[in-house]
Amino acid sequence: MLKKLTPLAVALALASGAAHAAAPDWSKVPAAKFTVFYPGASPIEWITKGSEHGGARALKKGESCASCHHEETADMGKKMATGQKNEPHPIKGKAPAIPVSVQAAHDGANLYLRFSWKQPPSSGGEKMDKDNAVKLAVMFEDNKITRANLSGCWETCHADARTMPEGKDDKKTKYVAEGNLAAGKFYDLIQWTSKGGKFDGHVADKRVMEGGKALVDAKGEKKGDEWVVVFTRKLTGGEGDVALAPGKTVNFGFAIHDDHAIGRFHQVSLGYTLGLDAKADLTAAKQ
Repeated sequence: MLKKLTPLAVALALASGAAHAAAPDWSKVPAAKFTVFYPGASPIEWITKGSEHGGARALKKGESCASCHHEETADMGKKMATGQKNEPHPIKGKAPAIPVSVQAAHDGANLYLRFSWKQPPSSGGEKMDKDNAVKLAVMFEDNKITRANLSGCWETCHADARTMPEGKDDKKTKYVAEGNLAAGKFYDLIQWTSKGGKFDGHVADKRVMEGGKALVDAKGEKKGDEWVVVFTRKLTGGEGDVALAPGKTVNFGFAIHDDHAIGRFHQVSLGYTLGLDAKADLTAAKQ
């Protein structure tokens, strides 16, 4: 006679199944190409100030940062990494940009994201994060924050953040000016660190690195000179998790903290879109 499972046992069994979800055959998943670049000290306040950034006028007209700058990211990163623009304290040898190959797929229950890139030469400078040579963060936004579909994750980047030249509060990190978790005005944040850490949080009125229920796993390794990081994320989670579903498109961006970097000293993507079985900058098809 079969033993009847209690509701708790069923829930645990389902959770265990999600935790051991099999990743897709990546050789059959098309890759999209993105370039993350060094942004220097370029907060949203600078982005939206027309007297300093010509693109502010295009932004007000509804044009996205990516529509103007997608092909220019490497050049922009070079200007800022070398101190020609928006970087009062350039780091000698800082990688200006990193080309990244991104693959996405889903199985109806989980989203799979695979990032791969070649390790740039080290600057040989200060190891700001001594524990992690590399960190990779991904953010999703559910089309509820003003301008998020245009400026991407820049809505979380402000001039008063702790590592910005104007930042005075050494504890102030990313936040959204209109951030409100209860109203759905937040960025869903997941992160992998080379030390083996994985985090599932959000950015609303402040950045929180825990509390999310969607991240199943985050694994990364360096093969020769190439880093490969794979996230497994449930389509739905809990508080601070953007709900994904077939046919749905959300805003999407990512950042790499290379060469033991912290704070703003990362390489970032522009704002793009992620669609599940839907046309987008990055499409996750069902496998």
